[in-house]
Amino acid sequence: MAQIQKGETTFQVSDEIQAKYPELIKLIIATESMDDDERQYWFDIMPSMTDEQIDRLYDILETEKKKLEDLEVKYQKEIKSLNEKHLIEWQEVQIKEGKKKVAEAKKNEQEEDPDEILKMLNDV
Repeated sequence: MAQIQKGETTFQVSDEIQAKYPELIKLIIATESMDDDERQYWFDIMPSMTDEQIDRLYDILETEKKKLEDLEVKYQKEIKSLNEKHLIEWQEVQIKEGKKKVAEAKKNEQEEDPDEILKMLNDV
């Protein structure tokens, strides 16, 4: 009897099943649709399952894995797109604020009284 560790859980799997279905065991360990008790249940009943049932379980878990990977890729693309969009919007806001500050600075320069400037120069 072999022991397979996943996190803090140890699963008991017969040596025959481990040798015969290593890929299926990996899929069972990795799936998020089962809890640890369900995983151990499948390991326990696999020796009494037909080849057809084993193939069906493998197909189900492999399909689930592929669909989850596809979703992950899709959502990563969407997240990247949203991040790029928000970055562009943020840059536009920064540019507007910069232009506003420049305009205010120019306005303040124009509002200064020329007599005041001359007076400051004379005081120096």
